[in-house]
Amino acid sequence: MAYTKTPIFVVLFLITLLPISTNSQDPTSDLLAQLESLQSQSPNGGVIHLTDSLLKRILSIPAPRPFTFLIFFDAQQLHSKPELSLPSLKSEFSLVSKSFLANNPPASHSKLFFFDIEFQESQSSFALFGVNSLPHIKLIPAEATDVKKDSFQMDASDFSRLAESMAEFVEAKTKLSIGPIDRPPLISKKQLMFLVAVILIWAPFLVKKVISGNTLLHNKSVWMTGAIFVYFFSVSGSMHNIIRKMPMFLVDRNDPGKLVFFYQGSGMQLGAEGFAVGFLYTVVGLLLAFVTHVLVYVRNRNAQRLVMIFVMFVSFWAVQKVVFLDNWKTGYGIHAYWPTSWK
Repeated sequence: MAYTKTPIFVVLFLITLLPISTNSQDPTSDLLAQLESLQSQSPNGGVIHLTDSLLKRILSIPAPRPFTFLIFFDAQQLHSKPELSLPSLKSEFSLVSKSFLANNPPASHSKLFFFDIEFQESQSSFALFGVNSLPHIKLIPAEATDVKKDSFQMDASDFSRLAESMAEFVEAKTKLSIGPIDRPPLISKKQLMFLVAVILIWAPFLVKKVISGNTLLHNKSVWMTGAIFVYFFSVSGSMHNIIRKMPMFLVDRNDPGKLVFFYQGSGMQLGAEGFAVGFLYTVVGLLLAFVTHVLVYVRNRNAQRLVMIFVMFVSFWAVQKVVFLDNWKTGYGIHAYWPTSWK
Protein backbone atom coordinates (compact mmCIF):
# COMPACT_ATOMS: atom_id res chain seq x y z
CA MET A 1 0.00 0.00 0.00
CA ALA A 2 2.94 2.36 0.78
CA TYR A 3 4.50 1.51 -2.60
CA THR A 4 1.35 2.56 -4.48
CA LYS A 5 0.93 5.92 -2.66
CA THR A 6 4.41 7.28 -3.51
CA PRO A 7 3.86 7.73 -7.28
CA ILE A 8 0.54 9.50 -6.60
CA PHE A 9 2.24 12.19 -4.48
CA VAL A 10 4.95 12.60 -7.13
CA VAL A 11 2.35 13.06 -9.86
CA LEU A 12 0.41 15.61 -7.79
CA PHE A 13 3.63 17.53 -7.09
CA LEU A 14 4.48 17.67 -10.78
CA ILE A 15 0.96 18.84 -11.62
CA THR A 16 1.29 21.72 -9.16
CA LEU A 17 4.58 22.78 -10.76
CA LEU A 18 3.26 22.61 -14.32
CA PRO A 19 1.34 25.95 -14.35
CA ILE A 20 4.38 27.71 -12.88
CA SER A 21 6.64 26.50 -15.68
CA THR A 22 4.16 27.32 -18.43
CA ASN A 23 3.41 30.84 -17.18
CA SER A 24 7.08 31.88 -16.90
CA GLN A 25 7.74 33.31 -20.40
CA ASP A 26 10.43 35.58 -21.79
CA PRO A 27 9.35 39.27 -21.33
CA THR A 28 11.29 40.27 -24.45
CA SER A 29 9.34 37.82 -26.59
CA ASP A 30 6.06 39.03 -25.09
CA LEU A 31 6.99 42.64 -25.83
CA LEU A 32 7.99 41.86 -29.41
CA ALA A 33 4.75 40.00 -29.97
CA GLN A 34 2.77 42.95 -28.61
CA LEU A 35 4.67 45.50 -30.74
CA GLU A 36 4.28 43.41 -33.87
CA SER A 37 0.56 43.12 -33.19
CA LEU A 38 0.23 46.89 -32.67
CA GLN A 39 2.31 47.49 -35.79
CA SER A 40 0.06 45.33 -37.96
CA GLN A 41 -3.12 46.90 -36.52
CA SER A 42 -1.94 50.50 -36.82
CA PRO A 43 -4.01 52.67 -39.21
CA ASN A 44 -1.06 55.04 -39.75
CA GLY A 45 1.22 52.88 -41.86
CA GLY A 46 2.61 50.82 -38.99
CA VAL A 47 3.22 53.74 -36.59
CA ILE A 48 2.46 52.67 -33.01
CA HIS A 49 0.95 55.12 -30.55
CA LEU A 50 3.35 55.28 -27.61
CA THR A 51 2.10 55.75 -24.05
CA ASP A 52 3.91 56.09 -20.72
CA SER A 53 3.09 52.51 -19.72
CA LEU A 54 4.26 51.06 -23.03
CA LEU A 55 7.47 53.10 -22.89
CA LYS A 56 8.19 51.86 -19.35
CA ARG A 57 7.74 48.30 -20.53
CA ILE A 58 10.12 48.88 -23.45
CA LEU A 59 12.76 50.46 -21.22
CA SER A 60 12.42 47.62 -18.72
CA ILE A 61 14.11 45.35 -21.28
CA PRO A 62 17.84 45.55 -20.60
CA ALA A 63 20.13 46.78 -23.38
CA PRO A 64 20.98 45.73 -25.96
CA ARG A 65 17.37 45.30 -27.06
CA PRO A 66 16.51 43.29 -30.17
CA PHE A 67 15.13 46.38 -31.92
CA THR A 68 15.68 50.08 -32.58
CA PHE A 69 12.80 52.53 -32.39
CA LEU A 70 12.07 55.96 -33.82
CA ILE A 71 9.74 58.39 -32.02
CA PHE A 72 7.81 61.33 -33.46
CA PHE A 73 6.91 63.79 -30.71
CA ASP A 74 3.54 65.39 -31.31
CA ALA A 75 1.19 67.89 -29.65
CA GLN A 76 -2.40 68.22 -30.78
CA GLN A 77 -2.74 71.76 -29.45
CA LEU A 78 0.04 72.91 -31.81
CA HIS A 79 -1.49 71.47 -35.00
CA SER A 80 -3.11 74.83 -35.72
CA LYS A 81 0.27 76.58 -36.02
CA PRO A 82 1.29 76.45 -39.70
CA GLU A 83 4.91 77.37 -38.98
CA LEU A 84 5.45 74.03 -37.21
CA SER A 85 3.79 71.85 -39.91
CA LEU A 86 3.20 69.06 -37.40
CA PRO A 87 0.31 67.38 -39.31
CA SER A 88 2.28 67.21 -42.55
CA LEU A 89 5.46 66.02 -40.81
CA LYS A 90 3.47 63.36 -38.99
CA SER A 91 2.02 62.21 -42.31
CA GLU A 92 5.53 62.05 -43.79
CA PHE A 93 6.67 60.06 -40.74
CA SER A 94 3.88 57.54 -41.38
CA LEU A 95 4.97 57.38 -45.01
CA VAL A 96 8.49 56.40 -43.95
CA SER A 97 7.10 53.65 -41.72
CA LYS A 98 4.86 52.37 -44.49
CA SER A 99 7.75 52.37 -46.96
CA PHE A 100 9.95 50.44 -44.51
CA LEU A 101 7.33 47.74 -44.09
CA ALA A 102 6.68 47.54 -47.83
CA ASN A 103 10.33 47.45 -48.94
CA ASN A 104 11.65 44.96 -46.39
CA PRO A 105 10.81 41.30 -45.66
CA PRO A 106 8.53 40.54 -42.69
CA ALA A 107 11.44 39.06 -40.74
CA SER A 108 13.09 42.50 -40.48
CA HIS A 109 9.94 44.37 -39.44
CA SER A 110 10.66 43.71 -35.77
CA LYS A 111 14.13 45.33 -35.99
CA LEU A 112 12.76 48.85 -36.31
CA PHE A 113 9.56 50.24 -34.81
CA PHE A 114 8.01 53.65 -35.45
CA PHE A 115 6.18 55.43 -32.61
CA ASP A 116 4.29 58.67 -32.16
CA ILE A 117 3.72 60.16 -28.73
CA GLU A 118 1.34 62.93 -27.68
CA PHE A 119 2.39 65.64 -25.23
CA GLN A 120 -0.79 65.94 -23.15
CA GLU A 121 -1.02 62.14 -22.75
CA SER A 122 2.66 61.54 -21.96
CA GLN A 123 4.24 64.63 -20.43
CA SER A 124 6.50 62.51 -18.23
CA SER A 125 7.89 60.76 -21.31
CA PHE A 126 8.63 64.14 -22.93
CA ALA A 127 10.56 65.10 -19.80
CA LEU A 128 12.37 61.75 -19.81
CA PHE A 129 13.66 62.39 -23.33
CA GLY A 130 14.34 66.06 -22.62
CA VAL A 131 12.05 67.29 -25.41
CA ASN A 132 11.03 70.94 -25.00
CA SER A 133 10.41 72.04 -28.61
CA LEU A 134 8.64 70.72 -31.69
CA PRO A 135 8.97 69.33 -34.31
CA HIS A 136 11.18 66.67 -32.76
CA ILE A 137 12.23 63.16 -33.84
CA LYS A 138 14.52 60.87 -31.86
CA LEU A 139 16.13 57.55 -32.74
CA ILE A 140 16.82 55.24 -29.78
CA PRO A 141 19.36 52.55 -30.72
CA ALA A 142 19.19 49.01 -29.37
CA GLU A 143 22.18 49.52 -27.07
CA ALA A 144 20.88 52.73 -25.47
CA THR A 145 20.76 52.69 -21.67
CA ASP A 146 19.94 56.38 -21.14
CA VAL A 147 17.31 57.47 -23.68
CA LYS A 148 18.23 61.14 -23.23
CA LYS A 149 21.99 60.84 -23.68
CA ASP A 150 22.25 57.79 -25.95
CA SER A 151 19.55 58.76 -28.44
CA PHE A 152 20.02 60.60 -31.75
CA GLN A 153 18.03 63.74 -32.51
CA MET A 154 17.13 64.73 -36.05
CA ASP A 155 18.32 68.23 -36.94
CA ALA A 156 15.67 70.88 -37.54
CA SER A 157 17.16 71.75 -40.94
CA ASP A 158 16.61 68.14 -42.13
CA PHE A 159 12.83 68.47 -41.85
CA SER A 160 12.81 70.47 -45.08
CA ARG A 161 13.20 67.27 -47.14
CA LEU A 162 10.38 65.52 -45.25
CA ALA A 163 10.17 61.73 -45.65
CA GLU A 164 13.38 61.47 -47.68
CA SER A 165 15.45 63.18 -44.99
CA MET A 166 13.83 61.05 -42.28
CA ALA A 167 14.75 57.88 -44.19
CA GLU A 168 18.34 59.09 -44.68
CA PHE A 169 18.54 59.90 -40.97
CA VAL A 170 17.50 56.35 -40.00
CA GLU A 171 19.82 54.73 -42.54
CA ALA A 172 22.76 56.89 -41.39
CA LYS A 173 22.31 55.99 -37.72
CA THR A 174 21.49 52.31 -38.20
CA LYS A 175 22.38 49.48 -40.58
CA LEU A 176 18.79 49.19 -41.72
CA SER A 177 17.44 50.22 -45.11
CA ILE A 178 14.17 52.08 -45.53
CA GLY A 179 14.04 51.76 -49.30
CA PRO A 180 12.38 54.11 -51.77
CA ILE A 181 9.57 56.31 -50.47
CA ASP A 182 6.32 55.23 -52.11
CA ARG A 183 4.19 58.36 -52.25
CA PRO A 184 0.52 58.13 -53.17
CA PRO A 185 -0.48 59.76 -56.47
CA LEU A 186 -1.57 63.40 -56.34
CA ILE A 187 -4.76 62.63 -58.26
CA SER A 188 -6.79 59.48 -57.64
CA LYS A 189 -8.38 57.48 -60.44
CA LYS A 190 -11.85 58.83 -59.63
CA GLN A 191 -10.60 62.43 -59.70
CA LEU A 192 -8.80 61.79 -62.99
CA MET A 193 -11.94 60.31 -64.55
CA PHE A 194 -13.96 63.32 -63.38
CA LEU A 195 -11.45 65.76 -64.91
CA VAL A 196 -11.48 63.87 -68.22
CA ALA A 197 -15.29 63.99 -68.28
CA VAL A 198 -15.30 67.75 -67.61
CA ILE A 199 -12.74 68.36 -70.36
CA LEU A 200 -14.76 66.32 -72.87
CA ILE A 201 -17.93 68.23 -72.01
CA TRP A 202 -16.32 71.67 -72.33
CA ALA A 203 -14.14 70.82 -75.35
CA PRO A 204 -16.67 71.97 -78.04
CA PHE A 205 -17.29 75.31 -76.29
CA LEU A 206 -13.54 75.85 -75.82
CA VAL A 207 -12.79 75.15 -79.49
CA LYS A 208 -15.47 77.64 -80.56
CA LYS A 209 -13.99 80.39 -78.35
CA VAL A 210 -10.46 79.71 -79.59
CA ILE A 211 -11.53 79.96 -83.24
CA SER A 212 -13.41 83.21 -82.61
CA GLY A 213 -10.44 84.66 -80.68
CA ASN A 214 -12.55 85.39 -77.62
CA THR A 215 -10.44 83.84 -74.86
CA LEU A 216 -8.17 85.09 -72.09
CA LEU A 217 -5.17 83.81 -74.04
CA HIS A 218 -5.82 86.51 -76.64
CA ASN A 219 -5.64 89.29 -74.02
CA LYS A 220 -2.27 91.07 -73.87
CA SER A 221 -2.72 92.08 -70.22
CA VAL A 222 -3.19 88.48 -69.17
CA TRP A 223 0.10 87.53 -70.86
CA MET A 224 1.94 90.39 -69.16
CA THR A 225 0.54 89.49 -65.75
CA GLY A 226 1.36 85.83 -66.33
CA ALA A 227 4.93 86.68 -67.33
CA ILE A 228 5.44 88.70 -64.13
CA PHE A 229 3.96 85.88 -62.04
CA VAL A 230 6.21 83.26 -63.69
CA TYR A 231 9.24 85.49 -63.15
CA PHE A 232 8.41 85.98 -59.47
CA PHE A 233 7.62 82.26 -59.08
CA SER A 234 11.01 81.37 -60.56
CA VAL A 235 13.26 83.73 -58.60
CA SER A 236 11.50 83.36 -55.22
CA GLY A 237 11.96 79.59 -54.90
CA SER A 238 8.21 79.04 -54.59
CA MET A 239 8.43 75.60 -56.19
CA HIS A 240 10.94 74.57 -53.50
CA ASN A 241 8.55 75.79 -50.81
CA ILE A 242 5.63 73.87 -52.33
CA ILE A 243 7.52 70.60 -52.82
CA ARG A 244 9.18 70.69 -49.40
CA LYS A 245 6.12 72.23 -47.70
CA MET A 246 8.30 74.86 -46.12
CA PRO A 247 6.65 77.16 -43.56
CA MET A 248 6.66 80.91 -44.03
CA PHE A 249 8.36 81.38 -40.64
CA LEU A 250 9.36 79.51 -37.48
CA VAL A 251 8.97 80.12 -33.77
CA ASP A 252 12.18 81.02 -31.98
CA ARG A 253 13.10 78.21 -29.58
CA ASN A 254 14.72 80.58 -27.11
CA ASP A 255 11.81 83.03 -27.21
CA PRO A 256 8.42 81.43 -28.10
CA GLY A 257 6.88 84.86 -28.58
CA LYS A 258 9.34 85.73 -31.35
CA LEU A 259 9.01 84.65 -34.99
CA VAL A 260 11.98 83.80 -37.23
CA PHE A 261 11.55 84.85 -40.87
CA PHE A 262 15.18 84.34 -41.97
CA TYR A 263 16.98 81.13 -41.02
CA GLN A 264 20.78 81.27 -40.94
CA GLY A 265 22.16 78.20 -42.70
CA SER A 266 22.34 77.07 -46.32
CA GLY A 267 20.47 73.81 -45.68
CA MET A 268 17.08 75.43 -45.10
CA GLN A 269 15.08 78.25 -46.68
CA LEU A 270 11.87 79.62 -45.23
CA GLY A 271 9.02 80.89 -47.38
CA ALA A 272 9.47 84.48 -46.20
CA GLU A 273 13.09 84.45 -47.40
CA GLY A 274 12.09 83.36 -50.89
CA PHE A 275 9.31 85.93 -51.12
CA ALA A 276 11.66 88.70 -49.97
CA VAL A 277 14.30 87.82 -52.56
CA GLY A 278 11.65 87.27 -55.23
CA PHE A 279 10.15 90.70 -54.51
CA LEU A 280 13.55 92.40 -54.84
CA TYR A 281 14.34 90.61 -58.10
CA THR A 282 10.87 91.38 -59.47
CA VAL A 283 11.32 95.08 -58.68
CA VAL A 284 14.62 95.09 -60.60
CA GLY A 285 13.03 93.24 -63.52
CA LEU A 286 10.06 95.60 -63.72
CA LEU A 287 12.32 98.64 -63.58
CA LEU A 288 14.45 97.20 -66.39
CA ALA A 289 11.33 96.54 -68.46
CA PHE A 290 10.12 100.10 -67.80
CA VAL A 291 13.44 101.58 -68.92
CA THR A 292 13.67 99.52 -72.13
CA HIS A 293 10.01 99.74 -73.19
CA VAL A 294 8.62 103.03 -71.79
CA LEU A 295 11.41 105.41 -70.86
CA VAL A 296 12.93 105.31 -74.35
CA TYR A 297 9.85 107.12 -75.69
CA VAL A 298 10.18 110.04 -73.27
CA ARG A 299 11.55 113.05 -75.18
CA ASN A 300 12.65 115.09 -72.18
CA ARG A 301 16.32 114.30 -71.57
CA ASN A 302 16.31 115.60 -68.00
CA ALA A 303 13.34 113.39 -67.11
CA GLN A 304 15.13 110.39 -68.64
CA ARG A 305 18.26 111.09 -66.60
CA LEU A 306 16.34 111.47 -63.33
CA VAL A 307 14.41 108.26 -63.89
CA MET A 308 17.60 106.38 -64.87
CA ILE A 309 19.36 107.58 -61.71
CA PHE A 310 16.39 106.45 -59.61
CA VAL A 311 16.27 103.05 -61.37
CA MET A 312 20.02 102.49 -60.93
CA PHE A 313 19.85 103.45 -57.25
CA VAL A 314 16.90 101.12 -56.48
CA SER A 315 18.40 98.25 -58.50
CA PHE A 316 21.78 98.61 -56.77
CA TRP A 317 20.06 98.64 -53.36
CA ALA A 318 17.96 95.54 -54.17
CA VAL A 319 20.92 93.51 -55.47
CA GLN A 320 22.98 94.55 -52.46
CA LYS A 321 20.29 93.24 -50.09
CA VAL A 322 20.18 89.90 -51.94
CA VAL A 323 23.97 89.56 -51.79
CA PHE A 324 23.97 90.45 -48.09
CA LEU A 325 21.33 87.79 -47.36
CA ASP A 326 23.31 85.17 -49.29
CA ASN A 327 26.49 86.05 -47.39
CA TRP A 328 24.64 85.86 -44.07
CA LYS A 329 23.05 82.49 -44.79
CA THR A 330 25.97 80.66 -46.43
CA GLY A 331 29.00 82.39 -44.92
CA TYR A 332 30.53 82.89 -48.36
CA GLY A 333 31.42 86.47 -49.21
CA ILE A 334 30.92 88.07 -52.61
CA HIS A 335 33.12 91.11 -53.13
CA ALA A 336 32.80 93.64 -55.91
CA TYR A 337 35.72 94.19 -58.28
CA TRP A 338 37.20 97.64 -58.14
CA PRO A 339 39.97 98.85 -60.48
CA THR A 340 43.40 99.08 -58.89
CA SER A 341 43.56 102.83 -59.49
CA TRP A 342 40.43 103.30 -57.36
CA LYS A 343 41.97 101.77 -54.24
